[in-house]
Amino acid sequence: MRSLLAFMKKEWMEQLRCGRLMILIILFVLLGIMNPAMAKLTPWLFEVMADSLAESGITVTEVTVSALDSWTQFFKNLPLGLIAFVLLQSSIFTKEYDTGTLMLVFTKGFERIKVLTAKASLLLILWSAGYWLCFGITCGYNAYFWDNTVAHNLMFAVICWWIFGLWVITLCVLFSVLAKSNAHVLAGTGSIVLLFFLLGMFPQCREYVPTILTDGASLIYGARSLQVYLFPLIFTVILGIFCLAVSIPLFRQKKL
Repeated sequence: MRSLLAFMKKEWMEQLRCGRLMILIILFVLLGIMNPAMAKLTPWLFEVMADSLAESGITVTEVTVSALDSWTQFFKNLPLGLIAFVLLQSSIFTKEYDTGTLMLVFTKGFERIKVLTAKASLLLILWSAGYWLCFGITCGYNAYFWDNTVAHNLMFAVICWWIFGLWVITLCVLFSVLAKSNAHVLAGTGSIVLLFFLLGMFPQCREYVPTILTDGASLIYGARSLQVYLFPLIFTVILGIFCLAVSIPLFRQKKL
């Protein structure tokens, strides 16, 4: 246990030294602020554009916004946060493959499973911290300006998106074990996510793939019931556990 915590501390310091941690904090804080800001500015934008739209024959009526608009923006901006997170963290394994530092770690008695667990745990913790920071900021502003109770099943929708992000990170861990280059990790992770998005375009598969968890807007507007999300939620959790479970024996056998 001590060696695991020691390696996690080493990874944490690396995040601080290279500036990735600060970038993530700034990113998720900005996303959290941007969601209510965009909703708040929407009536003003329509007012500014009213004259030019009137010349085109389009009449702009008074626009009213609520917390629903801000939460819709929240779910729209989350893919940007997740993509940025994966881009920043995709080299957490491959950089050490290139420099050969993992060999030095193993010669000092660190077990491979502990190294993998430490790196994967740190990624999951960082994503969770950034995600809930973004949520907390948006929730606070929404409560100040409007009323969050207008959003149906809000916490369930937010948890669904959080779990989707955790699954994507487990994919990143798996491909970090399989590949030796940063580009291959990104390509592998992106390909699997894209495959499920494409499968979700077919009506027969739409309600069974993990990507449905990103449709939080339908939940908060009450367009879909909770039951629709239960199977893909369980399926996504199983996929995430599977990715981590497969990564362990693959990492033990990996030649560095």
